[in-house]
Amino acid sequence: MHPIELLINKADTAINQEDFETLSDIYSDDAVLVVKPGMNAVGKEQIKKAFEAIAAHFEHSLDVKQAGMAILETGDTALVLAKTVVSAKNLPATERKATYVFKRGNDNRWVCAIDNSYGHSLLEENA
Repeated sequence: MHPIELLINKADTAINQEDFETLSDIYSDDAVLVVKPGMNAVGKEQIKKAFEAIAAHFEHSLDVKQAGMAILETGDTALVLAKTVVSAKNLPATERKATYVFKRGNDNRWVCAIDNSYGHSLLEENA
């Protein structure tokens, strides 16, 4: 398994278990999270608060998992195209075609720089 795939699995587990400290370590200091179309969280602190609010919105029943992904890597940058399945008590299982960007630091550790679980549907939402 690619190290980024392992990291995404770790992030999914952290989201599902509401372990937001572990989750925030997966992001770069200046990361961007698409909370919903038209609303982004920037930086680890905003991202952590966004995930806390998301968990509350879904009544602490959010379940995130991957149903396939492709990783395109060059140098210290990787683009991840994923089928992300999101479900909750008040949300039937929904497959999103997510787009993630990871960067590798000088310590050879990958971190998420852009987390866009909405993928190209952002274009449709803002049209």
